[in-house]
Amino acid sequence: MEFGYFAQAFVPEFEMEAEPGAEHRRLMENLEFAVECDRQGVKYIWCPEHHFLYEYSHMPAPEVFLSFVGARTSNIHLGTAITNTTPPVNHPARIAERAAMLDQLSEGRFEFGTGRGSSTTEVLGFGIPDLDITKDMWDETIREFPKMWKQQSYSFEGKYFSMPPRNVLPKPYTQPHPPMWVACGSPATFEKAGSLGLGAFCFTTGAPDSIAPLIKAYKDAVAHATPVGDYVNDNILCVSTFLCMEDRNEAFEVASNMHMSYYSSLVFHWLDNIQRPAHVPEWPAKIPEPPAEFLPSLVESGAVCVGDPDDVASVIQKYEDIGCDQIVFSPLSTTMGYERAVSSLQLFAKEVQPRFDKDPVHRTTRMREAAASV
Repeated sequence: MEFGYFAQAFVPEFEMEAEPGAEHRRLMENLEFAVECDRQGVKYIWCPEHHFLYEYSHMPAPEVFLSFVGARTSNIHLGTAITNTTPPVNHPARIAERAAMLDQLSEGRFEFGTGRGSSTTEVLGFGIPDLDITKDMWDETIREFPKMWKQQSYSFEGKYFSMPPRNVLPKPYTQPHPPMWVACGSPATFEKAGSLGLGAFCFTTGAPDSIAPLIKAYKDAVAHATPVGDYVNDNILCVSTFLCMEDRNEAFEVASNMHMSYYSSLVFHWLDNIQRPAHVPEWPAKIPEPPAEFLPSLVESGAVCVGDPDDVASVIQKYEDIGCDQIVFSPLSTTMGYERAVSSLQLFAKEVQPRFDKDPVHRTTRMREAAASV
């Protein structure tokens, strides 16, 4: 089991109203926390591409953010989760260029996560008529990136983009190319990701047992993959709430007051490609924050990764048992505060991380090296 950090750039409105510089502070805290993750041996930082999603994510340019992280770190891998590959948002050649540039400057630490946008707010904002068409756009573009990175003269004539013969530069530092991933939600997309040999981002909500069938669908498919790239990236990650403290009761008190549910409410408010469960009220109503006395039951089910080191380890074990390869935490997508997030990370790195991550080499590197040796 490996670990990562999700730099979402959550900026709640009530903080912006109280502090004019809250957006800048939040962005800089996300940057500094990524640097601290590198110090603590966390292997990945993941950064989304979101547009127009007020409060939820003020992070429209992951490659810019990750370049700052890469310049200040030495081991952590720099991943986009996701790069929007629909041509009206990003021309595929520009994506290939920026990805290869990050991979060159970080000397092989780039991880290429892909997707098609997460909401009508984003998609319609770029003149795409509906969400459904973005599936075809992703299908058309995903196979082209390895070709751009490899061929000296690349050309393409498709339905959604085309270009005359050109040498797309630079070529990646990582050979044959950086690891490739895709965001998944439904059982069909997990199976599709596996069949294409792509790593899978699992952004679904709920306890580990609720996503076990999705992980199984992925693992069954990836075992017989025909990869779109030059190798299979057999990797699936899940995102979870995170708070690790010496005193579990204090952790439950903090967690009940750090706006976990406020952030979850924003998820269902903005990401309208995710079906809103019946228990989630329609925005602007918010999901109630869980009382501290209710959190132990959520930890027991694995729905939240909160408590003392043993609590946190017990949740991670549940994910490992269902086949998850990486857990990604996003402590700054709450209002726990930067200093508490750092102390939580440091305790986790000391007490929990060594129980699970015993290989100094990144799993994506293992996948690539294994393919090269065949």
